[in-house]
Amino acid sequence: MLLSIIIPAYNEAATIHLILTKIKDTELIGGLQKEVIVVDDYSKDDTELAIKVYQTENPALAIRYFKNEKNFGKGYSLAKGLKEATGDFLIVQDADLEYDPAEYNILLKPMLYSNADVVYGSRFMGGSPHRILFFWHSIGNGFLTFLSNAATNLNLTDMETGYKLFKREIISKIKLRENRFGFEPEVTAKISKLKGIRIYEVGISYYGRTYEEGKKINWKDGLRAIYCIFKYNYFSKN
Repeated sequence: MLLSIIIPAYNEAATIHLILTKIKDTELIGGLQKEVIVVDDYSKDDTELAIKVYQTENPALAIRYFKNEKNFGKGYSLAKGLKEATGDFLIVQDADLEYDPAEYNILLKPMLYSNADVVYGSRFMGGSPHRILFFWHSIGNGFLTFLSNAATNLNLTDMETGYKLFKREIISKIKLRENRFGFEPEVTAKISKLKGIRIYEVGISYYGRTYEEGKKINWKDGLRAIYCIFKYNYFSKN
């Protein structure tokens, strides 16, 4: 049994080795093995060098590296990584340090022991630590989750979470179109339409970044998310 860890990376030379080490040090439940797929979205810094040095120094961690021919966006990189993955289960992992790979097992438990098809890691439930950052971001996340829930008839607490775990046969049914941060509402809309889908949500910790520390999402992405919620729930068949 294999877990594919999809990492979209853009200008993450300073932290990519840290997140890879956290992944390497995480022992998965159920005897699962790990496959790491890094998709470099045409970084302008030394992200590629940092990854290749890490591959050389840590051969025990199976890392497959891909680089986009130009900067397309997170959604494009995720779709590419999901297509290349060979695992039984696939999880999205940002290249920064906002989400902790040590919590993979929290997401895996419902999938391995409760027959979940998809598991979302919520930053807004449970007693795990959360870095206090931006008030308007939390309001925006809540609003987007509300709009998405109203359209999908789900009761998620964190549609925009970066931690989403899928069974391979589930995510392979979906054709993703969004290139940037529209991935979150798009994939939520499309999985909600699958007949008999079993979606779970678990509480996770969150170590958010400031913009000075490299956070990339902005208000324009929020507007795009609203557009995607309406587009993929009400006007698009695929």
